Amino acid sequence: MTQRIVFIKEAAEMAGVSPTTIDRWRKMNLFPPTISMKGGKRRWLASDIETFLASQAVVYSNGRPRYLGRHGLPESWTAYHRFCAEMRASPVVSPPSEEKHVTVRELTAAFLDYAKANIDPIRYGHCRVVVLDFLDKLYGDSTPVDNFKPSCLALVRQEMLQSGRYCRKTINDHTRRIVAIFAWGVRYDLVQETTWRALKTVKSLPEGTPGTFDRDERQPVPDDVVCRTLPFMPPTLRAMVQLQRILGMRPNEIFNMRVGDIDTTRGNGLWYFVPGSYKTSRFVGKIVFPLGKPEQELIAPYLEGKKPTEAVFSPRTAMAERRAEKRANRKTKVPPSQAARDKERAEKPSRYNEFYSRCAYRLAVIHAIAKGNKALLDGEKIPHWFPYQLRHAAATEAELAHSDAEAQALLGHRTVNMTKRYSKAQLAQREALARNRRNPFESEAEASAR
Repeated sequence: MTQRIVFIKEAAEMAGVSPTTIDRWRKMNLFPPTISMKGGKRRWLASDIETFLASQAVVYSNGRPRYLGRHGLPESWTAYHRFCAEMRASPVVSPPSEEKHVTVRELTAAFLDYAKANIDPIRYGHCRVVVLDFLDKLYGDSTPVDNFKPSCLALVRQEMLQSGRYCRKTINDHTRRIVAIFAWGVRYDLVQETTWRALKTVKSLPEGTPGTFDRDERQPVPDDVVCRTLPFMPPTLRAMVQLQRILGMRPNEIFNMRVGDIDTTRGNGLWYFVPGSYKTSRFVGKIVFPLGKPEQELIAPYLEGKKPTEAVFSPRTAMAERRAEKRANRKTKVPPSQAARDKERAEKPSRYNEFYSRCAYRLAVIHAIAKGNKALLDGEKIPHWFPYQLRHAAATEAELAHSDAEAQALLGHRTVNMTKRYSKAQLAQREALARNRRNPFESEAEASAR
């Protein structure tokens, strides 16, 4: 009976590895011996390869086989335990050195899987946009990661610039995210360190680069604009906005506030809010917000009957308040069909989250502005503003009314220079100087006449 003979390419397909791996195994006497035939090409009996594969201990990672050695031997068990430890340490297991080179697409897919499980949703969303809309679009084929040169990164950045979607600062941030993905690949032996270091030589786009644009600097929102918006907000959102303006908090510190984070038991007339996480805690340590009477009055109605892990300000509460307002303003009788739907809705769990997200908080404010502008006359329209401007307004007021140090303490910054980036008090001070300034080269008579 004639036995089937296979070449190295078919042998690699049978084993699920590359021809390079087969050749390396052959040189190390780990693969069945070749048979001698004319022409000098390496050939194997298919039955020998099948017998060899049946005797091997094998695990699969990302659809690829990893051979651990002859089944049942102590060496294969050692390799198996090492593989399990790698899997427990990280969901990404670097391919053995004999496998084919990792492609850019494989690197980005592995990174997004890791990022989705380990970083916050906002940063993950930014990375996902960079990967799917730009990096994979240009290099999502079989381009090896170590062939991704600085010129390739510059080409991806140019694609971002030509899209017109982002300002210069955001393009620079997205470029740094791509470099960070390759740095992550170095950590898991997916990328050569020299590749990552080469990408770091790509400099950020400087101000004034042709084809780029910069957004206007964020300004504080005037208190009268906020006051005109408050009547069109549900009570929950209204309390959030007022509390953020008083304390100068970041939006996430407001909507992530839990009932258990507020200490009302000290008996000195103040309550204390201790956030579970804080942006600059690694610099300034644990931060505590003392809450006086105005803040207590805003928070107290939302603490009653809640567990310590529940949100103080919940979108579920805001939607219930909005429905109650609509019901109170209804001019016709509620039909039986609507009453039945209300009963059915009450029996089902809420489809709204327990906590606001950054986008949900911002959109709630935008909805209130749109609602107000629909009811107001043209000359009384509310200008657009967003929650982070409340923090800038609090910083400016604190610096004008008190001092740089008190504004820094209010915002929880590491340095006064960072506080000055938020505060616009220096502009007000320069305006006052401009109104009282005189020309030193004029005489007093000329100055008084003017």
